[in-house]
Amino acid sequence: MNGILKKTAAEFFGTFWLVFGGCGSAVLAAAFPGLGIGFAGVALAFGLTVVTMAYAVGHISGAHFNPAISFGLWAGGRFSGKDVLPYVVAQVLGGIFAGFILYLIASGKEGFSLSAGFASNGYGDHSPGGYSLVAALIAEIVLTAMFLMVVMGATDKKAPAGFAPLAIGLALTLIHLISIPVTNTSVNPARSTGVALFAGGWAIQQLWLFWVAPIAGGIIGAIVYRWFGDARKEN
Repeated sequence: MNGILKKTAAEFFGTFWLVFGGCGSAVLAAAFPGLGIGFAGVALAFGLTVVTMAYAVGHISGAHFNPAISFGLWAGGRFSGKDVLPYVVAQVLGGIFAGFILYLIASGKEGFSLSAGFASNGYGDHSPGGYSLVAALIAEIVLTAMFLMVVMGATDKKAPAGFAPLAIGLALTLIHLISIPVTNTSVNPARSTGVALFAGGWAIQQLWLFWVAPIAGGIIGAIVYRWFGDARKEN
């Protein structure tokens, strides 16, 4: 019991840092007059949250910080099915707590409004670039699948030791550079939920896609990587 409690606590704090750091950079710093960090800065912020927290608590929980990763690693034979639900609950709670703290900070500025979206993910009229539901669905599935392949490859026993957090963090940065204009980038249901609950309205209505697509993509990517591993064993 103590073991799973520590693991889920690590997932809670890791996901909190990912959502607070990534979405916080989008809400507080991306469009700051004259000094805004823009899309590239937000993408880097998400990558840095994963790198830093993976080194901090990865040895405790495996540093999933994302329900799509937990489901994917389970599908890839790297994670026990009995731990998927506790991990996902901890991740979502961490994301929501991050959204709450970010809201307390952001609302301290005169003129703050949730109408700007609060870094929520969306499609159609709520896509930063006006991309359709189908485009958003494809982007989230493909990018999450590739993310899982990077995660499983970087953490493979035959991969160079100690570099997995860097590879995973850089992959997440690249994913954001590609897809912020499409969906504001999810590839992580906990990240999407953590801010959507505060934005409300359309963000809640469209949240389903940012659960279905990342989890489907994560499972697909893990299965593909597992096939590569099986093929390697045959040789």
